Amino acid sequence: MKTIIEYQEIVAKEIEKFQAENKEFSLYDPVNYILDIGGKRLRPVLTLLATDLFGGKISESIKPSLGIEVFHNFTLLHDDIMDNAPLRRGQVTVHEKWNINAAILSGDVMFVQAFSLVTSCKSEFLRDVLDLFNVTAIEVCEGQQHDMDFETRNDVSIEEYIEMIRLKTSVLVACALKLGAILAKAPKDDAQKLYDFGLNLGIAFQIKDDILDVFGDASLVGKKVGGDILANKKTYLLLKALEDGNDQQNTTLNTWLSRDGGTEKVEAVTEIFEELSVKEKADEVMNQYYQKSIEALDSIQIDVTKKKYLYDFAESLMNRTF
Repeated sequence: MKTIIEYQEIVAKEIEKFQAENKEFSLYDPVNYILDIGGKRLRPVLTLLATDLFGGKISESIKPSLGIEVFHNFTLLHDDIMDNAPLRRGQVTVHEKWNINAAILSGDVMFVQAFSLVTSCKSEFLRDVLDLFNVTAIEVCEGQQHDMDFETRNDVSIEEYIEMIRLKTSVLVACALKLGAILAKAPKDDAQKLYDFGLNLGIAFQIKDDILDVFGDASLVGKKVGGDILANKKTYLLLKALEDGNDQQNTTLNTWLSRDGGTEKVEAVTEIFEELSVKEKADEVMNQYYQKSIEALDSIQIDVTKKKYLYDFAESLMNRTF
């Protein structure tokens, strides 16, 4: 087994090769740009790690793993347009740097590139890989639609929110892991358990993001703290506050949700979050999903020393400050 850093280095080199192969043409400039601004590149690392975990050949998983990363960045590029986000990973978003039309079209070509990369596997794996990727891609779109629908709804439940982040965020993490297992010829039961590990970890990961968006350090998070509050996002924190708040607190929250605002809005909503201890409640739910992910990983019948990297990886996600 390699270290996480070694997997990241493999992915970084493959991304450089991919960018070099893109034509010197304006269509591909935004593609290379969004890949250049990095991110943790967790998903392709997970694919390589899962392949290694089950004794497969990493060399046969590199291009499919890159496909997962290109697809992920495609979704971010289009999400930024829909959210009218000015920053991504601390850098100007594609639609701000170029324009909306260029961002849409470059995102479209990224999806095609992702599909081509993911399916560049041996024919014996193609059917399972296609089924996994196609279902995942549809679910990610469904999750984004739920997220957009929530913008105009005042009756979103916490259960609906968890389902939305399962679709929008978690299924791609789970897909990345299961893809690596498939390419390593892992037993189907173990591949599914690894998927369940990723699915629950992904939900915990997104709840952690909700927490950091409000209570994180802007210089570390790479975006404005309180961005979800300013955008009136239905996050776990907001929904829990609305569920637990008294009439006065809910009236204040709904008043702020109905208007634009800046620092004053962020401070007012955060104050109510603190009064209701929603950060602590979010931490508790996050840890519940984290424990579910660990239980799924525990149940995979592989030497525990091989699984250590995944245990460490999961723990690092939960302890991160950005």
